[in-house]
Amino acid sequence: MRNFLRLRKNRSFDYKPRFYKGEGSPYKIEHKLDKFRTTTQNQKGLKNKFSNAFEDLKTEGDRHLKTRFLIVLGVLILIFLYIIDFDLSIFFGS
Repeated sequence: MRNFLRLRKNRSFDYKPRFYKGEGSPYKIEHKLDKFRTTTQNQKGLKNKFSNAFEDLKTEGDRHLKTRFLIVLGVLILIFLYIIDFDLSIFFGS
C-alpha cells in the first residue's frame, strides 16, 4: 500500500554532451557582451542601477547621443501637445 500523501520524486539524469569541448557549462545562457556591461551584474537598490547606467553612458557610446535624445524628446512632446489639442499660439506673440 502506497502513501498517497507523499509526492513522487523526480528522476535525475547526469547527462554529459558527447562532443562538447568548450569551457564552462554548455547550458549556461549568456549574451556575448554581458561580460563587458556593468549593468548586467546583480545589483541591489535603484540608486546603484541608475548610477551604473549613467557611468556606462559617460564612458562609452555616441558623441551625439544627447542631441539626438533631445531632438526625439522635443518631437514627442510636440506630438503629444498636438494630440491633446494644446494651443501653441500662447508661445508666439501675435
